[in-house]
This record gives sequence, C-alpha cells and structure tokens, in this order.
Amino acid sequence: MGEFELIRRFFAAAPVRRARLGIGDDCALLADCPAGECLAVSTDLLLAGRHFFDDVDPSSLGWKSLAVNLSDLAAMGAQPVGFTLALALPSVDEAWLGAFSRGLLELAARHDCELLGGDTTRGPLTIGITIFGHVPPEQALRRDRGCAGDDLWVSGELGSAALAVRERLAGRALPAEHPARARLERPSPRVALGRSLLGLARAAVDLSDGLLGDLGHVCERSGVGARIEWPRVPVSGQLAALPLRDRMALALAGGDDYELLFSAPPAARETISGLAGDGTGRPVRIGCLTSNPGIRVLAADGTPWVTDEFSAFDHFR
Repeated sequence: MGEFELIRRFFAAAPVRRARLGIGDDCALLADCPAGECLAVSTDLLLAGRHFFDDVDPSSLGWKSLAVNLSDLAAMGAQPVGFTLALALPSVDEAWLGAFSRGLLELAARHDCELLGGDTTRGPLTIGITIFGHVPPEQALRRDRGCAGDDLWVSGELGSAALAVRERLAGRALPAEHPARARLERPSPRVALGRSLLGLARAAVDLSDGLLGDLGHVCERSGVGARIEWPRVPVSGQLAALPLRDRMALALAGGDDYELLFSAPPAARETISGLAGDGTGRPVRIGCLTSNPGIRVLAADGTPWVTDEFSAFDHFR
C-alpha cells in the first residue's frame, strides 16, 4: 500500500465541516476565529519506547496521541478546531492502522476536532500532532498570570497512570481493564472544564509531567511560590495500599495525569466548587500561590514534607 492510498483509506474518510479545506491539498485552510478570539496552537511528539510502550493497543495509542494535544488546549481554555497528523511507520500494517485511526478519530469526533491534513513516511514509529483552537486572548489561562494569594485547584485524581507505568517497568503489567491502565492509555482531556474556567481562573497547566514539576513552570513564569496541603491532594484510590512515600511520589511527580492544575482568586471559590469536572467529579482546592519562592508540601499539622527526591518527567533524561 502506498502513502496516498494509506491516507485515503485510514484518515480521509471524514469530510471537514468547519475548515474551508482539509485533507488532499498542499495546505489546509482554516476558517476565521470567532470575533474576539485568537488562534491557539500546540504540538506534541510521541516516540515509541519513550512516550509509550511498544506493544500498546493501537486504538488506545491513537486516542492518547490526540488527547495529550487536546489537554494543552484545555489548559489554555481554548476550544478545539482541528489538527494535523505526522506519522512515521516502520511498515504498513493495515490492522494496526485501522485500530490506530479508529481511536484517534473517535476522540476527535467527541471534541468536534477535525483532521485537517498531515504527512506519512517510513521510519521508527513516531507520532506528531499539531492542534488548533481558539480562545479570547484576555481570558486565556496562561502560565504567567498566577498571583500570590490565588487558590490552587486540581481537576481530578492523581497518580494512577504513574502507577500503571511503574508496574509495567517492574514486570508486573496491569491487565487491560484495570482503571489505572485505562487512565494511562486513554486519558480524558478536560476541555469543557478549561472553557468553563475562562473569566474565573488566572493561570493553568495540564499535568503531563507531574504536579510538582508542572506547578514549578507556573511559579517560574508568574514569579511566585506555592504551598500544597498534602491531605487535600486528590490521590487516586488505586494507590491506597501503597506506603505513604510511594503515594506521594506517584501523585506529586508521577505524570501522565492530564488533569488541569489552575490558580484562581479566593472570590471565585464558590463558583469553581460548583463546576463539573468533565465527568470525573469536581475541582479540588489543594493549596495556594505565595509571594515566597519555592514549592512547599505541608502535612496535616503544617509540617513541611521533604520532597527533593520527587523529580518530574524530563524528555532528555
């Protein structure tokens, strides 16, 4: 099967509705953004053996490849519009491609996010997606807009995806139906919640590399510190049987949660508490931003925990 037949068979079936031109030409043509909104763009690259296990179910891989990009739009409060796909394949496996495209396009349909074009070639399995959305620029949930005194919130439970990774690396792969493995392989981007936070939250980031690491990006860009109250952190029930330090490591630094971490003024507490969390419960307040630099994690009695050994995921380590 050649390149263009591959594209026609697996990726060009759904015609675009909102874009002016989609798959089949040198460029896609996007419609104008709604009045008062600007274009939001994000790109993610996934490599076999680095970002996913070689034997992952291809349908789940297709789903997650788009989910991590949708999560970036969610963290900005942006509405998805469409995406492009760059795909390198070691060989043409029709069954694999059929499953991959089904997972990818299923999630795309849920968020009305159109596949606009892309590229394919032969090479080590590599997936690159660039996604487009729109957001009011004055309300965008930027990392540099946090203020000392803001509440810190997280949109859902943490740690179960990291548990699935840990068990797999230890040679104890969880069964496909295990909830922790589902969180790892088919995360749910919080797009609706991100849109609901416009005008309420100030800064936000999606938790891809671990709470402490991603919060550190917000603190650095906003010129603030943070205080986290450990008893408030919504740790996944899948971690309940683990020792405390293991629970802390997975929930605070495990990554792959794809929940939203965001800051908002205390005056918005009641409204935020009433927001639905995209089917996963409601946002949970876990601490605040501070004028003092650094991130402190406090026990129930206010004693600071030592968390220096909890390092976030780094793509070059």
